[in-house]
Amino acid sequence: MKIVISDYAWPNIDIEKDFFKSKSIELDVANGKEDLLNKIKDADGLLFCFEDINEDVLRSGEKLKVAQRYGIGVDNINIKVATELGIVVSNIPDYCIDEVSDHALSLLLAINRMILPDSRMVKLGKWNEVKKENRVYRLKDATLGVIGFGRIGRRLSNKAKSLGLNVIAYDPYIREKVYDGVNILSFEEVISSSDILSLHVPLTDETNHLISHKELANMKNDVILINVSRGGLIDEKALLDYLDNGRVRGVGLDVMEDHNPSSSNPLFKYENVIITPHTAFFSQESSEELQLRSCKQLFDVLNGKKPEFLINPDVLNHSEVNLN
Repeated sequence: MKIVISDYAWPNIDIEKDFFKSKSIELDVANGKEDLLNKIKDADGLLFCFEDINEDVLRSGEKLKVAQRYGIGVDNINIKVATELGIVVSNIPDYCIDEVSDHALSLLLAINRMILPDSRMVKLGKWNEVKKENRVYRLKDATLGVIGFGRIGRRLSNKAKSLGLNVIAYDPYIREKVYDGVNILSFEEVISSSDILSLHVPLTDETNHLISHKELANMKNDVILINVSRGGLIDEKALLDYLDNGRVRGVGLDVMEDHNPSSSNPLFKYENVIITPHTAFFSQESSEELQLRSCKQLFDVLNGKKPEFLINPDVLNHSEVNLN
């Protein structure tokens, strides 16, 4: 058997090499999209991270049985085509929960406390010129709204409550009025009542531009907006308008609509916007866990075992898929 890695976001793939060597399985790494289209032709399994696994890639995998996502989101693979072709799609949705919630909380605190601009002023020799004009929230008097109350949203909530923040949440899949000690409200109530808003939902057709002109208009003045999920959740053109008119107090992004933004991106000019390069998931521990668990789950599928985290259950109806 042969496994292809389309891309990865950690220093090396020693874990993958050791795992598949112990199983006597060939491992190959693609160098870009064209190389992937060639190497996937005789591959039995695919490990992918941020690469776009589109229809062309999937149809090129003539022997492909499983596509395992290094991570949580699966918006970069054509699930419909994979299912049609009998390709199992799986992910690891319960890793890096602490890392991502820590990152969201770090962005929240850094923006609220003016950490970066104040540090910059000090380094410029302007210790006594730092002004106290921007709104800074006393956390125990502020409300954090969490959009998407899954694993990461709940972990962030618990950490935020320990700092004194009042937490409210919206999640269309939760029917209870109180869940994990947090009041579950409507989407409109959460965005209009929050001093700080943090997004924790996948990117789908329904959630694309979840935050746009209408939603920003309904938010409080001086709102802080955090997104460590997917860039397409926020309409960046609309966000620019609200940064310009001062309605938005600050923004913390680990993701953007453009996955590789140029230095001329207009969001980069704002002192009250912090942007990190999709690193919220990362710690040495989380990466090593992800690498090993992804290998194991892919290997299980190749050996006829249903994955613990199956994205496309309809694939089980395919005539060539037989998993226990």
